[in-house]
Amino acid sequence: MKAFVTGGAGYIGSHTVVELLAAGHEVIVADNLSNSSEEAIRRVEKIAGKKIKFYKADVCDKAAVTKIFDENEIDFVVHFAGLKAVGESVQKPVMYYRNNIDCTLTLLEVMKEKGVKKFIFSSSATVYGDPASLPVTEDFPLSTTNPYGTTKLFIERILSDAAFADPEMSVVLLRYFNPIGAHESGLIGEDPKGIPNNLAPYIAKVAIGELPHINVFGTDYPTKDGTGVRDYIHVVDLAKGHVAAIPKLGEAGVHIYNLGTGNGYSVLEVIAAFEKACGHPLKKVMAPRRGGDIAACYASADKAKRELGWVANLTIDDMCKSLWRFRSKNPHGYEE
Repeated sequence: MKAFVTGGAGYIGSHTVVELLAAGHEVIVADNLSNSSEEAIRRVEKIAGKKIKFYKADVCDKAAVTKIFDENEIDFVVHFAGLKAVGESVQKPVMYYRNNIDCTLTLLEVMKEKGVKKFIFSSSATVYGDPASLPVTEDFPLSTTNPYGTTKLFIERILSDAAFADPEMSVVLLRYFNPIGAHESGLIGEDPKGIPNNLAPYIAKVAIGELPHINVFGTDYPTKDGTGVRDYIHVVDLAKGHVAAIPKLGEAGVHIYNLGTGNGYSVLEVIAAFEKACGHPLKKVMAPRRGGDIAACYASADKAKRELGWVANLTIDDMCKSLWRFRSKNPHGYEE
């Protein structure tokens, strides 16, 4: 089938494109390159040995999206495009609401006009807010603690309403936990522009000498070592989850799955695993909590295993080794 992947030059998008191509699908990618690089697309083509039809386009631009649908017979959409930093969303909420919701509405409008009814959405565990208990299952109450998470929750509701209004529409909501790591080739990985907002790429930049130290935000959480605990999942396992979800697009309605490992690792445990991977200690600076963060969150992925046949197989050591491989081979990221 032909997949239209929005944000396909980004971190999770590029790894998912690799897995879609490996599974025999054709891929069309749109990305505005605001926090990604076209070099990622060239490297995906090298990994896959296949060409990708790429459009430098903003998914908020209806004319650009319409042109893509006019020029390609698209079977389903995988929607990654959007702003994604929790901390930044607290500082710039209007920008997050405008971008993330607008691009989804634009995409849905064009899909309706073109008769495309299959949609996989890149959602997030942030829709669970600060869960009352752990592990988190798909039927937990939904709430959010930051604007980024609220955009994901709003979009889930928009997609659910669209599917209710059109009984032929199929929507898969994939709630990611915390993706880290990189492709085993070391060719593609997470390469945010500027100072990273997420832990793992920040650690990698400290390890390579680009940044002086790791800020550990919050050391007084009610966790095993006082730092925040998250369910870190290898980005390749996550990408394979999207391929596993494609058969569900043959069933109308809304299908919701957590994609996580079911294990919680603290910030300090991730740093220790990365120190093991890179072979030297990393300087840490303890800092106050960030707005919008919670103490702990990790998944139950039993439903994905039961209904999709998907499980996360790679360990925290695998995640850190692969990330270090990418960063050491690309010390300045894709700009080299």
